[in-house]
Amino acid sequence: MPADIQTRFAQALADTALPVPAGLAAWNGGEPARRFGVYRNNVASGLIGALVSRFPASERIVGKDFFAAMAQEFIRLFPPRSPLLLSYGDGFADFVESFEPASELAYLPDVIRLEAARGRAYHAADAAPLDAGELSKVTPEKLEGLVFLAHPSMSILRSAHPVVTIWAMNGGTLDLAPIEPWIGEDALIVRPHMLVDVHRLPPGGAAFLQALADGATLSEAAGAAATSTAEFDLSANLAGLLQSGAFTAIKETDPDDQ
Repeated sequence: MPADIQTRFAQALADTALPVPAGLAAWNGGEPARRFGVYRNNVASGLIGALVSRFPASERIVGKDFFAAMAQEFIRLFPPRSPLLLSYGDGFADFVESFEPASELAYLPDVIRLEAARGRAYHAADAAPLDAGELSKVTPEKLEGLVFLAHPSMSILRSAHPVVTIWAMNGGTLDLAPIEPWIGEDALIVRPHMLVDVHRLPPGGAAFLQALADGATLSEAAGAAATSTAEFDLSANLAGLLQSGAFTAIKETDPDDQ
């Protein structure tokens, strides 16, 4: 198939407003419009299904019909560039952020980002989480210079909305109920073992874990978290770090290098 026909064929598959590409022919010599229409509908249905499978809580929030219409517009503007659909929809949250019919749901893009992070965590490389006993072997004077290696599945989401609670209520782990007070929540997404975990982080937790993941020492990360909020509790956050499995190893640094 010539390249220009391939391009028009791909564009028409994603955009139902476009006509059947010129130059196509059905195997039986008949008019290809009907066959192409069936094929186009099957492709759209498959791509919408891929997005639904990645963002089930988001679909529940807006309803099946609204989600399908939103997904169809996303597919038209951003058709897949790979036959592998595991990562298709990584840009869905940014699209929804500018999708005017969903503008009243300001929290929806962050719910989508949380679900996307869960998908990435599920498919990330396996790695054994850090054994808490390793930390107990470090002498007190070397603790503040420790560097932590992040788990391959780990990601952090910061939101001005109660994103973890909203996701849990629409994912079946919490009952639907009014959310009071409506305050921002930060999330840690990680798969230390077989299942993906979503943790709501305490004050300063996101800044602390992100700094560690970026290579900061324990002392530097604690300082960044304390700067972000006076409510930061190092002991509680360090305990949460170990319990979550968000890191796989520790490394002592030379004080002269700090």
